[in-house]
Amino acid sequence: MDTLHLKVITPKKIVREEDIKSATIPTVDGEITILPLHENLFSLLKEGIVKIKKSNSEEFMAIGGGYAETDGENLTILVSLAYHQHEINESMISRATENAKKILKTSSDESEKAQAMATLRRVVIDSKLLKKRKR
Repeated sequence: MDTLHLKVITPKKIVREEDIKSATIPTVDGEITILPLHENLFSLLKEGIVKIKKSNSEEFMAIGGGYAETDGENLTILVSLAYHQHEINESMISRATENAKKILKTSSDESEKAQAMATLRRVVIDSKLLKKRKR
């Protein structure tokens, strides 16, 4: 067996399902690469970027926190959100950054401020994903 069956799932839908060569995922203990015939693994994921290698290409996805499980034949990634490189652009990132900074300056609601901070963390990940697309 030289492929791994990848399934990326969010609460709303299956975002991606295909056979791949490998996936590098952001766990809470650091990045790990999952290859075919990998040892059984269940791991907690942090928000970040997943690198997916196929036969002749490399693709990237941004994910929220969640879990990954593999048995060496299948890799299932269950996350709060996931999206591909082509789903973001610089203007979206700029607008999100401006809105979050405005909320942090003007709001006295701690819940709103926490959400704004989470948005800024996502913006950092989105910026990294956008840079990978430009390469």
